[in-house]
Amino acid sequence: MDTASVRYFVHDVDSSVGFYTGHLGFEVAFRAAGGFAVLSRGPLRLLLSATGGSGGATRPAADGRRPGPGGWNRIQISVDDLDGVVDELRSAGADFRNEIVVGNGGRQILLDDPSGNPVELFEPAAR
Repeated sequence: MDTASVRYFVHDVDSSVGFYTGHLGFEVAFRAAGGFAVLSRGPLRLLLSATGGSGGATRPAADGRRPGPGGWNRIQISVDDLDGVVDELRSAGADFRNEIVVGNGGRQILLDDPSGNPVELFEPAAR
């Protein structure tokens, strides 16, 4: 079966699993010892790899750089009530990179997961 997945490197797989399942509607599809989990939300598979893990994805590149969390590439999650979701996440202590911005396609905000990986919450414009 052909699948598409996104991999995020995280500092702590357990806290990341709790964040994504507890706040963003993901389900655990697979957990492995050694700092790895596969989460799903609809057709999206999110692979969480601990930065100190033993899997192939965590090995350094030939030039010595090591994979790590952060950056600006991100997954996007569509929501129906962006203000409500943001209020709920702020009440839970979540960190945001910006305030809600409005564009041609709708409204969005960037949320950081516990390791600093960005998640875009997006509310499409009314059609």
